[in-house]
Amino acid sequence: MATADLTPLVYPFNTSGGLQLAEEYERVRDQPGLLRVRMPYGEPAWLVTRYADARLVLGDQRFSRAAAAARDEPRQSEGRADGGILSMDPPDHTRLRSLVAGAFTARRAEKLRPQVRELTASLLDDLEAAGPPADLVDRFALPLPVAVICRLLGVPTQDRPRFRVWSDAALSTSSLTAAEFKANREELRAYMAGLIELHRQEPRDDLMTTLIEARDGGDRLSEVELIDLCVAVLVAGHETTASQIPNFVLTLLDHPDQLARLRARPELVPDAVEELLRFVPLGSGAAAPRYATEDIEVGGTLVRAGTPVLVAAGAANRDALRFTAPGVLDIARAGNQHLGFGHGVHHCLGASLARMELQEALGALLARFPGLRLAGDVTWKSEMLVRGPRVMPVAW
Repeated sequence: MATADLTPLVYPFNTSGGLQLAEEYERVRDQPGLLRVRMPYGEPAWLVTRYADARLVLGDQRFSRAAAAARDEPRQSEGRADGGILSMDPPDHTRLRSLVAGAFTARRAEKLRPQVRELTASLLDDLEAAGPPADLVDRFALPLPVAVICRLLGVPTQDRPRFRVWSDAALSTSSLTAAEFKANREELRAYMAGLIELHRQEPRDDLMTTLIEARDGGDRLSEVELIDLCVAVLVAGHETTASQIPNFVLTLLDHPDQLARLRARPELVPDAVEELLRFVPLGSGAAAPRYATEDIEVGGTLVRAGTPVLVAAGAANRDALRFTAPGVLDIARAGNQHLGFGHGVHHCLGASLARMELQEALGALLARFPGLRLAGDVTWKSEMLVRGPRVMPVAW
């Protein structure tokens, strides 16, 4: 087993101006052992790029997220999150996750499907009325998940311009100083704390009121945990879906054979969504390092206790040892156990909701606009943890 600390490579590999998986991942994945990398900030880490290794690190409780709090964790920005459910291990993580899990079950997502279908149709009506060229992101991909998560959580949709700025900052990899990062985070926390107080005065049928009752009635979480949990649901509940809708459309436009196949067989939309979740490497780089709590062998490398490991899910989803023809987009792929929503205790809480939204968005968009095409240059998000178009002009 390899144990020596090799000179780390500069990381991340992916660029923001597109959705390609960097060639470095392909090269690294075919080599034995793990790769030593260094991100712009924090200590060096081992990088996991293979599917089996990724599932081990994400699923084995000998790897800790909470341990990062006491370390200079590898990251793309100077600022760093302090606390929150994504930084916890069981049992604290289990305690908080159990409070919100009921709102994100597959059954709950299906109950919401008619509302999402109606909202999708309304947004497409507005898009069509505006006429081409129209920005698919601003008129459709962003307002759809924002409206859904705002309604579920209890956040005014009209506040979208305000919390979008804070959300972007929370996911930024830019040159924000640690002080600027903290200031943005505290502004978002203050905004959420104000909404929580309004809900205390006027309880409603939404997730925020449910969490307040768990706080005030059962003392099952602290006030800070309540605020941070609502912030996490708001940010995570819209950002990735808003990015993946245009990402999926672009990927299908780049694969006209699969697009034609999907138009001819719309019943394949659920399978297509799973395949696109596998195929599209959403992240600019791996994030949320796990720290080994004891010496553990991973992929032929001995990871010493106290060492961080980064998991590149996008690369693992292209592992030929797990997926046949991994570099080929196949919208009817069977047995697609991708890592698009992660794995283990931190598996995406909103996976069922996101799946349903992506299915409704993609199916309705292709049905409404048989001639959907790009109508100008795409402006890409830059210096963000997730990749995707910021502006995407389309015509039909």
